Amino acid sequence: MLFPSRQPVWRDAGHNGLVAAAYLAKAGAKVCVLERRYLLGGAAVTEEIIPGFKFSRASYVLSLLRPQIYSDLNLKEHGLKVYLRDPYSYTPLREHFWKSTQAKSLTLSRNHLKNQEEIAKFSKKDAQVYQEYEELLSRLVDAVEPLMDISPHSLMNTLDQPSAWGKTLSAWNNSSNLTELVKIVFKMGKDIRPLYELMTASPKKVLSRWFESEPLRATLATDALIGTMASTDTPGVGYVLLHHVMGGVEGVKGAWAYPEGGMGAVSAAIATSARSFGAELYTDQMVTAIKTDSSGAAVGVVTSSGIEVDARLVLSNATPAATLSLLPPGTLSEETTSALQAIQYESPVTKINVALSRIPQFLANPTASSDRVMPHHHATIHLNCENCDIVDEAYRDAQRGVLPT
Repeated sequence: MLFPSRQPVWRDAGHNGLVAAAYLAKAGAKVCVLERRYLLGGAAVTEEIIPGFKFSRASYVLSLLRPQIYSDLNLKEHGLKVYLRDPYSYTPLREHFWKSTQAKSLTLSRNHLKNQEEIAKFSKKDAQVYQEYEELLSRLVDAVEPLMDISPHSLMNTLDQPSAWGKTLSAWNNSSNLTELVKIVFKMGKDIRPLYELMTASPKKVLSRWFESEPLRATLATDALIGTMASTDTPGVGYVLLHHVMGGVEGVKGAWAYPEGGMGAVSAAIATSARSFGAELYTDQMVTAIKTDSSGAAVGVVTSSGIEVDARLVLSNATPAATLSLLPPGTLSEETTSALQAIQYESPVTKINVALSRIPQFLANPTASSDRVMPHHHATIHLNCENCDIVDEAYRDAQRGVLPT
C-alpha cells in the first residue's frame, strides 16, 4: 500500500484523534491517519469479543463529547443515533440491609418527582434537598464549562511567560468565552464557596453536608471515585462529581446516552465525517518511528512494514510515553523528556465484559418474567453501595492487593 505525501499525519486513531483529523480535513488540510489495529476508535470501539455478543469494549456511555462537535462534523447525518439513559442510576440493596419492605433499592431518573419518592424511602429530608443539590451542580458547571474549550497549551504558555499577560488581558475583550467566564464568576456570588469545597474536599464531606441517607451518599460518591484510586475520604476528588453533569446529549443538559451499535458507532460517525472532508484513514498500520529533521521537527512517520509517510505535521493520539518512544533520542529537551517520563499511567480500573443468558434478576426488584426488561435495567447498576464504608473497604482492599470476591 502506498501513502501519498500529506500535510498532517496521525499515529493511532482514537476518537479524539479522529475528531482532530476531521476538523483539519474540513479546514482543507490533506490528512492521513494510521491506526495499528484492525478498526478505528481506540477506547471507543464495538467488538464481538464473545461470539454473538457485541460489546462497547472500553468506554461504554456517551455524554462529554462537546456539542459543537456533533454539529460541526454532522455526526447525526453520518449515522450516530443515541438513546438517553433514563433512569440513570439503580442501587439494589442486599437483603440484610433492608430496613422495611419499601427501602430495598434506590432508582434515580430525570423525573424530579420520582426521585423525591425514591429518596424519601430512606430520608424525607434528603428527598426535599436533592433537586437543590442538582441545581447547585448545574450552576457550578455553567461557571467552569467555558474552560473546557480553552486550549490548555495556550493557558500554560501565558502562565510561564509573564510578558504574555498583557496580550492575554487584551484578548479578553475579544474573547466571548473568557468574557462570559468573567461574567459568570462575578455572578456566582455565594456559589463560589461550594465550588471551592467541591474542588478541594472529599466526596464524603461534600455529600454529608447535603444528605443523611447512606445509600444515596454512597451511590453519588461513585460518581467522584470512578476511575480513581481513592476513597470517599480522599480530598480533592470531589470535583469529579461535576463531570457527571457537565456533558449533555440531544440538547439535554447533563444527560448520558447509549449509542445505537455501541461506542464504536461514535467513532464510526466521526471517521465517516473525516472521510467526507477528504481525510484518508488506514487500519493495520503500526507506526514504529517518527521521523525528524536536523532541527528536531517531525517530518513524517515509518510503519512496521517499512512504509515511510512524509508530512508537514505529525500528531500522535497515543500516550506521551508511547509517542516519546518513537522519537530519536535527544529530540526533546531533558526537562521535557523527564516530565513526560514522570507521568503516571497506573490505574485501579478493570472493566469486565460479560455475556448473559438472560436479563439480570434483582431480589430488591424481582420481575415476573426472566426476559422482561425493566426500567432499572437501562441504568448504571451500583452494587455494594449500601453505605460509604463498603465503598471505602473496597479501596483499602485494593491498596493491600486483595482481589474482590
